[in-house]
Amino acid sequence: MGNDPNSIEDFFGLKQDSSSETKPDDLGDKERIKHILRRRVGWSDKLRLLPKVLSKRERYWILAFLLIITGSIIAIPFTTYSHFTTPIASYGGSFSEGIVGQPRHINPLLSQSNDPDRDLVSLIYSGLLKHNEAGQLVPDLAKSYEISSDGLNYTFYLKDNILWHDGEKFTADDVIYTIQTAQNADYGSPQRVNWQGVTVTKIDNTKVMFKLNNKYAQFLNNLTLGILPKHIWSTVQPINFASTDYDLKPIGSGPYMFDKFQKNDLGQIQSYQLSANNGFYDGQPYIDTITFKFYDSEESMITAYNSNDIQNLSFVSPENLNKLKFKQRVHIAELKVPRYFAVFFNQSQNPILANKNVRLALNYATDKQAIIDTIVSGKGTAIYSPLIENVLDVGQDIPKYVFDLNQAKTVLAADGWTADSSGLLQKGSGKNITRLTIHITTSTLPDLVQTANILKDQWRQAGVEVIVDALATPQLQQVIKDRAYQSLLFGEILDLDPDPFSFWDSSQTQKLGLNLALYSNNIVDGLLADARQSLNPLDRAKKYDDFQKIVISDVPAVFLYNPLYLYPRAADIQGVATTIIATPADRFANIDKWYINTKRIWR
Repeated sequence: MGNDPNSIEDFFGLKQDSSSETKPDDLGDKERIKHILRRRVGWSDKLRLLPKVLSKRERYWILAFLLIITGSIIAIPFTTYSHFTTPIASYGGSFSEGIVGQPRHINPLLSQSNDPDRDLVSLIYSGLLKHNEAGQLVPDLAKSYEISSDGLNYTFYLKDNILWHDGEKFTADDVIYTIQTAQNADYGSPQRVNWQGVTVTKIDNTKVMFKLNNKYAQFLNNLTLGILPKHIWSTVQPINFASTDYDLKPIGSGPYMFDKFQKNDLGQIQSYQLSANNGFYDGQPYIDTITFKFYDSEESMITAYNSNDIQNLSFVSPENLNKLKFKQRVHIAELKVPRYFAVFFNQSQNPILANKNVRLALNYATDKQAIIDTIVSGKGTAIYSPLIENVLDVGQDIPKYVFDLNQAKTVLAADGWTADSSGLLQKGSGKNITRLTIHITTSTLPDLVQTANILKDQWRQAGVEVIVDALATPQLQQVIKDRAYQSLLFGEILDLDPDPFSFWDSSQTQKLGLNLALYSNNIVDGLLADARQSLNPLDRAKKYDDFQKIVISDVPAVFLYNPLYLYPRAADIQGVATTIIATPADRFANIDKWYINTKRIWR
């Protein structure tokens, strides 16, 4: 058939037997066209008349096939290009992020107590060291450092390619000025406590030495402090240090630089825009512009997101996750943070709590997972140690008082507690009856009040009567200062390289100390003191492991849970590698490597 010139006619069903040939004038329109097709041999004429021969359905089928063939031919170079190339980060793009609160002092020496300030400081300023995306301390303005054998001298070698945002060169003079200003009480820096007993000396323009009066293993944590430019700040008098224009229009050395801000009619900053520092010493950031917008509450920030006014939210609490619309537009980063909540027992305020068996039973009676599921919608982890064993790099092989209501009842029964007609426990008889009643003091913050009431219900199942005292912040602060509580439901924050001395050493039990359980153990005191001076990480970890096991055995608290930090960011932001943070500002740990735009390169 391939040699038959009339094969195309067979395809269309037009070929007829010659004996049945009919004259054109005797045919209808359709038959006349067929007759012409049989008579003419030109392909152009046949193709021109083809649509009139085919049915409507046949014409659509052929058109579809032609489109498929044409599309396939066109797609070949594109699919080839895609197959042999790979996307990489490219410059450009921007995003906006909502923050609860107001910036007041975008100054590393004054920003410690205000999250919006800390967020902006982390982007505009740099320290000698920084936490990377894995929570490890790595060089930043410094290229390297050395520690003397006695652990008292720290020599830092500075990078020599660093410029301030105004083009001036960064030198050792800036480091000296910043540390000495922090140490000077006239400037009112909260950082002052971290620099007592430290002398800083300039060796040359790219080398400084810190001399410590006493060894302190966690000293390197202090070196994440942002450095101020001396040529800007040295002319500012102490009385004006917290009110100068540079507090809101800073000049730093970090990956982003101040661009502009807008205020409302009340003088409050509504938005704050940063632009990429193209001369950044670690390479130009990929994203061009970041705009922060400020809100009075988490609810108003969520409303702004749902109205498409912002793309990122600095934080969202678990109970508000369901309020976010367009969830496909954001990625909810779940970041580990060294923070935990616990009930700390003050044995001096309630003799019942001086009984270790009671404290042990309360641990067994606590269903931590139920608290986590209710309070943080499952976005947290139960903890059994003051060193947050699931976050910090310490020993994991520790005793755990897991929820076991029967065990709690057994411990209390063995200790002589019996139930009255209502099921509540008591000891003694007549006038010497002691009821098992405990007060839990906490903040009026909804999450803490709800947690206290969950504990009240759980411990009631073991026969323990609980009274919740929820206090406003000023009252609570005074109660904590006076140690006037039986048990305290509260949170504590550690560093990624922890120093639990302030929370558990017996010297910290008095008014201004942070030892909320008023815990005292001579062996623990010795371990904490030794660990602070050990520069050997393995030796320090061993001491902390011993410390946590002794504390767990003494049962001075019920350790509850470690919440995750939830950071909703735009789904098109890539290159984010942060998994653990010391402070909320650390979510920007590798901000200079974030990107939105991409380009393709040959593999």
